[in-house]
Amino acid sequence: MKPTSKKKKNQKPFWERAYQGHAYWLGKTKLGKVTLVGRNHYKWEAAGKVGDTEQLDAAKRAVELAIAMRDKQLDLFESPK
Repeated sequence: MKPTSKKKKNQKPFWERAYQGHAYWLGKTKLGKVTLVGRNHYKWEAAGKVGDTEQLDAAKRAVELAIAMRDKQLDLFESPK
């Protein structure tokens, strides 16, 4: 019998429902969140950016876009390697 080897899988970020909002996780790291501020009014924050919108889907897309931009943008004060 062959021993089974565990491959390290690429983790995908996922949305988790929370009380009056949603959180965007990658493993055990919270990447961003969307909270319900009022009726049909959502506030989102991720990667040092914040915003608000009237639709949950738009707020989730904004969080995902902020995370994607953070991964592609170079840090301003960090020297290149």
